[in-house]
Amino acid sequence: MIMERIYITDVAPRDGLQNQSVAVSTEDKFTLISKLVEAGIENAEVTSFVSPKAVPMMSDAAELFPKVQGAFPQLNSFVLVPNLKGLEKAHEAGVKEVAFVLCATEMMNQKNINMSLAQAIESTLQLIEESKRLNIRSRTYISVAFDCPYEGETPLPRVVELAKKVYEAGTDQIVIADTIGSAAPAQVTERLNAILKYIPAEKIVIHLHDTRGMAVANAWAALQCGIRWFDASVGGIGGCPFAPGAAGNMATEDLVLMAEQSGFDTGISLEKLLYAVDHAQQVLDKTLGGGSIKWLRQNVRATTTLNPKTLNF
Repeated sequence: MIMERIYITDVAPRDGLQNQSVAVSTEDKFTLISKLVEAGIENAEVTSFVSPKAVPMMSDAAELFPKVQGAFPQLNSFVLVPNLKGLEKAHEAGVKEVAFVLCATEMMNQKNINMSLAQAIESTLQLIEESKRLNIRSRTYISVAFDCPYEGETPLPRVVELAKKVYEAGTDQIVIADTIGSAAPAQVTERLNAILKYIPAEKIVIHLHDTRGMAVANAWAALQCGIRWFDASVGGIGGCPFAPGAAGNMATEDLVLMAEQSGFDTGISLEKLLYAVDHAQQVLDKTLGGGSIKWLRQNVRATTTLNPKTLNF
């Protein structure tokens, strides 16, 4: 039987690491990415070209990206850019795939980038246009596509309208983001079905957080809607600063386990993903892993002793 393929972009190197309190060296970031590639990850969001003052953890983007591109030319390496200046820097570094973020509410834009929603839409459409001119592929996040930490539930018609705008502008992928991890499966189904009336499923990616422990259930709902592209973060690295105590992004290992046991092919090794989790645990000095991590360590590979002197990376 031929298994249907799903595609995963691991966002741990950028979205996962960007707000960590522990400084992570360029070499440790590179090692994390290398372990993801060894596990079979074909798509990764590796860094962002943002102001070093705003996001110090991403200040080595111009050094890290060429190193990753040179070592892993087969990896589809996305970088996040916030504005035209960031896009210019990414282009100079040889980036071929970029990500933009469009927040779906007025207050989120005001708090995040000091723009109105109308200004943020205009800026995003300019970025898409310029990326096309530069022959750079783009993915556009529709952030707070379910709920906003400032305004509550985000109106569904607005989410659909924003998705239509960036699709018509020519972005290559549209990422529907549950930014604070508040979504439930029925809401995922409702929102995706509304969007899919206007946009092909192959253009849609879903980005889920596990704040309430429902990320995998929400991923299953997305699968049932025909979505085959997902964002995830190995070890569940990440978390939303607007949701105190948030468990982080959907763990890549949870998504792979669910998909593989449900008859889908991911092309990703669960055993090798655990080595990436081990490395991230060492670097961040914290326990990581999704809801399945205990079972995986007992049944896929025994727990590695988390001692830098005994680990052979």
